[in-house]
Amino acid sequence: MELPHLKDEPTNFNLVALLGATATGKTKLAAFLAKELNGEIISADSRQVYKYMDIGTGKDLSDYIVDIINVPYHLINIAEPTEEYNLYRFKSDFYQSFEKIKTAGKMPFLVGGTGMYLSAILQNYKLRKADLSQNRIEELENCSEEKLREILLNIKPKQHNITDLITKERIIKAILIEEANQFENIQSQNPISSLNIGIKLERNEIKRRITNRLKKRLDEGMIDEVKNLSDMGITHNKLSFFGLEYKFISQHLRGELNYNDMYQKLNSAIHSFAKRQMTWFRKMEREGVNINWFDGKDYNAVLSFIKERMEKNAKPFD
Repeated sequence: MELPHLKDEPTNFNLVALLGATATGKTKLAAFLAKELNGEIISADSRQVYKYMDIGTGKDLSDYIVDIINVPYHLINIAEPTEEYNLYRFKSDFYQSFEKIKTAGKMPFLVGGTGMYLSAILQNYKLRKADLSQNRIEELENCSEEKLREILLNIKPKQHNITDLITKERIIKAILIEEANQFENIQSQNPISSLNIGIKLERNEIKRRITNRLKKRLDEGMIDEVKNLSDMGITHNKLSFFGLEYKFISQHLRGELNYNDMYQKLNSAIHSFAKRQMTWFRKMEREGVNINWFDGKDYNAVLSFIKERMEKNAKPFD
């Protein structure tokens, strides 16, 4: 497979980003690299943040065990399926994890295939408050007072104004104010200086992996996982929001698709999704993001490349 030439890398990088289409083996490679290079992983997957969504999102937590060592990971299983998790929350959670890893003297590895999440960090997206709050009020109004107090105290444990905790309206207002303050802090964060690694495989190999992986996940109980989410009260509209697997299996559970049609449509949709991911990464490159592409099977080549750059990198954690 012919790969693009390696690009110029930043000096004094403080993050290694691994990106690529679905089924290219990003997680296993990232865990291997983090173990070898004293790092921790920050997930850039818009669905793996949710609890109870394991098979359909491909969490494969066993991939984080390398030579019996548990490689630490962040931003997985941090939100309830009933919550709204958006780009603003991701950016906030990313910087918290990033600072925690740096403070521990380790190298952060950002790993995933959600283009918007990757771009938000690598291209330092500036978000608008209006984009973040338009659905937030409605979401908070659907929470109980107890849950709202929990959210507020999690953001700001020390409450000087106790009246903010008395009525639902006051609690919601206080949450919005604190989140707006956090928003300003996030927007003022220094841009990340990242060494970017792209993982590629032959197109036919990706197709084969996608199909085999889908069969495996269906055998492992992916349909039951979607049914359990529905039994928890997650609507079919919300299930469709969670991605292709949940969308098509939800249609199957409602009797709109038989099993074979569901499988064929889902398999085809995932192949198309992988193409769209690569289109997004090419867009990032056109916009100035340097991505060094490697064959996803050549772990040692990636490891050697990063090690060489780290040796040149006088202060990799600054």
